[in-house]
Amino acid sequence: MPRLLIVKTGDAFPEVVEAHGDFEALFQKALAAAGFDAAIFDARHEPLPDLTEIDGLYITGSHAMVSDAEPWSEALKPWLRQAMERNTAMLGVCYGHQLMAAALGGVSDYHPAGRESGTHSVALTEAGRDDALLGQLPERFPAQLTHAQSVLEAPEGALVLARNAHDAYQALRYGPRQWSVQFHPEFTPEVMRAYLARQVDKLRDQGQDPEALLAGVTATPEASSLLARFAEAVARVAKHA
Repeated sequence: MPRLLIVKTGDAFPEVVEAHGDFEALFQKALAAAGFDAAIFDARHEPLPDLTEIDGLYITGSHAMVSDAEPWSEALKPWLRQAMERNTAMLGVCYGHQLMAAALGGVSDYHPAGRESGTHSVALTEAGRDDALLGQLPERFPAQLTHAQSVLEAPEGALVLARNAHDAYQALRYGPRQWSVQFHPEFTPEVMRAYLARQVDKLRDQGQDPEALLAGVTATPEASSLLARFAEAVARVAKHA
């Protein structure tokens, strides 16, 4: 079995944790369904792990903001650069996406168009269609999204794998085994609805229709498949190491 690590960067809303589990539990549940397990590292409270003991790592979402440059978040940046230099497999999600991009030379900050929440369509680029991880997905697929910040500038040399009308960088690849996605492959429709219920006033203030967004929530099996696909890719390399 590959040595997988989930880097926890935040907590979900209390009602989400109670009903469905915290961010890391959602990752673990998806991985367990595919026959994988993963250890947890809480980046806010624990010392940085030894990268020589890790085959692949996931970086979770968070209610924190990358641009706030909290000490624990800033401490992850050189560690992620070391992981990149070691060619450690990585998959960043939402906050993890923005953090990886910022750590590797890009810019992450508040999106000028505001918040993107709900189930939205994401389209692969030409590079995405040829990608080892995302290339088996349909050219256009639904994904669960909730974020106020985005990657505004991709690091030099990063490949854009997916985009949509709101966000030019829905998925990036930084190296042969290092990816990040703005959307949440770990979210179920129930979790997405719980997030939208929390954001009704903010979404209305932004000129959006929360009821329509709630009605539009659907399952996102293609996006969700990325968690297991990543583990399978890590396992193939670990097996031959």
